[in-house]
Amino acid sequence: MLKPLFALLLLALPAAAQPVEDLPAPLQAAIDTARTDCANFESGTLEVTWGATTRTDLTGDGQPDLVLDLGKLQCSSIASLYCGTGGCSVMFAVGDTVTERLSKGWTVQRFGPLTVVLNQVHGSACGGTNLTPCVEALVWDTDARRFTSLADPGNP
Repeated sequence: MLKPLFALLLLALPAAAQPVEDLPAPLQAAIDTARTDCANFESGTLEVTWGATTRTDLTGDGQPDLVLDLGKLQCSSIASLYCGTGGCSVMFAVGDTVTERLSKGWTVQRFGPLTVVLNQVHGSACGGTNLTPCVEALVWDTDARRFTSLADPGNP
């Protein structure tokens, strides 16, 4: 009985702040904008919680890239600035290229010679409703310096 109770207590604790260091300018600008937006809504304060930034190899080149999940930013005066039924804004940064997507969750997987970012999206992208399971696959094109996807092959 103690284990479930302890788990519930942990869930009730506020998320710890995450230090934000050495972010590419577009990601730092997104956090700065969120901080201003939060402050402008009933004088809120913004907290960058753990998991807001993730370093992972998005391209398969062995170098860590950076992901900023704006849904993990917490404003004291508003529940969410960057999330809705379509998910939360997530910014995938490879060098100086930033790709922003709405996301209900994402992961990186190896698929043969490719590194693939799997991004869960709103079901309408698959012809359904919000409850329809739907995933987009993003693959980094080194020559074009952008992600490609079957759903979005020509747009960065």
